[in-house]
Amino acid sequence: MDWRYRRIPNWLTVPGMLAGIVGNTLASGWSGAKASLLGAGLGLALLLPFVLVRSLGAGDWKLVGAVGALVGPGPLITVLVAAIFVAGIMAVVLIVYKRRVRQALRNVGRILAGLFSLRLPGPDLSLDSPESLKIPFGVAVALTVVCYGVRRALGGL
Repeated sequence: MDWRYRRIPNWLTVPGMLAGIVGNTLASGWSGAKASLLGAGLGLALLLPFVLVRSLGAGDWKLVGAVGALVGPGPLITVLVAAIFVAGIMAVVLIVYKRRVRQALRNVGRILAGLFSLRLPGPDLSLDSPESLKIPFGVAVALTVVCYGVRRALGGL
């Protein structure tokens, strides 16, 4: 759904978070519940600033909270860092495909200037801008979770 519509519905994220909390509680008792709640809280806390400045959608935010509830705080960091790299690769491919490399470099410069001057770069660089290229971060998270799960099942982590 994120790939096609750029939306991640609550009917997917909220039950996912609850399933993670209940599943980990049943599997490991209070320590599982604690790890699940910490994972969900960490995922939500880390991405909240990006949602507030409109560089990440709320569906992506809730999806990462659900992933945190399922895997716990330690693995969530691994999954999140890898998902950021996957999203970065997706962004570079999209920028090159759409032939917007110069504009992307200018935008990065504006974002860095805003960061150093402690100001937001402007609404034209947010998700609200119809001209901005949007990466389905939920897809990057999903691909990363699948790869993480396969690697873990094969004994790699």
